[in-house]
Amino acid sequence: MTFSSESSSVPTIILNDGKVIPQLGFGVWQVPEDGAEAAVTTALEAGYRSIDTAAAYQNEAGTGKAIRESGIPRDQVFVTTKLWNDDQGYDSTLRAFDRSMGQLGLDYLDLYLIHWQAAGKGRYIDTFKAFQKLQADGRVGSIGVSNFTPDTLDKLIDATGTVPAVNQVELHPKLTQEDLRAFHTGKAIATEAWSPLGSGTVLDDPTIGSIADQLGKTPAQVIIRWHLQLGNIVIPKSVTPERITSNFDVFGFELTPDQVTTISGLDAGHRTGPDPEKFGN
Repeated sequence: MTFSSESSSVPTIILNDGKVIPQLGFGVWQVPEDGAEAAVTTALEAGYRSIDTAAAYQNEAGTGKAIRESGIPRDQVFVTTKLWNDDQGYDSTLRAFDRSMGQLGLDYLDLYLIHWQAAGKGRYIDTFKAFQKLQADGRVGSIGVSNFTPDTLDKLIDATGTVPAVNQVELHPKLTQEDLRAFHTGKAIATEAWSPLGSGTVLDDPTIGSIADQLGKTPAQVIIRWHLQLGNIVIPKSVTPERITSNFDVFGFELTPDQVTTISGLDAGHRTGPDPEKFGN
């Protein structure tokens, strides 16, 4: 159940539980069920070996089918899914996990995340205790969270004695999450970026466009490279085969330190998604 990167050119991140995750993966947020199989198949053919889905995306079945029928050994594909807010709670989490695994058609999961902290519901601690059981039973390799804030992370760690392996959060040049990333580093939590291209809102930024022109790369490639050099795990999504392939072609060049700093300087605290402090409560 431990991902091996021997067959992939993608750098890997060693999580705090000793498991290994590819630093670049493929996300299927907003990919419809009837398009998920084709998109994931294209991604796997392009070289991606990490696939990120969620119960709320309603495309676990198509995602799982593509993984199962890819011909790639199961231990060479790192699979993530997420528990939706309505299913938080100990027993309901265990039931929701079984549903997700049934949809995916897989025997085990590499990474299970609480999709949102929904702190107002007060169920994330019981939820994570169910995650601990799933991990102890060998059904999940790594357990983590998504859209958690430092305060909630501290409460979770204090109550369960386990530091989440990953916190997947909105992160892009307009929302660099510098303070949160520093907090993660102090706790040995890996930072994973969703909406890494700002849902497309940063692709037309002239500063990024200028760097892309200098390097002969696309703005998306430059932004993904920025994430990689910051040490983020990054999961761009697309349903366009050319873009899926292009987004993977980011290992033949590097940004200079000044270029990284310049892109980071675009931070404006701008979210394209919900505020974790308020959403799901």
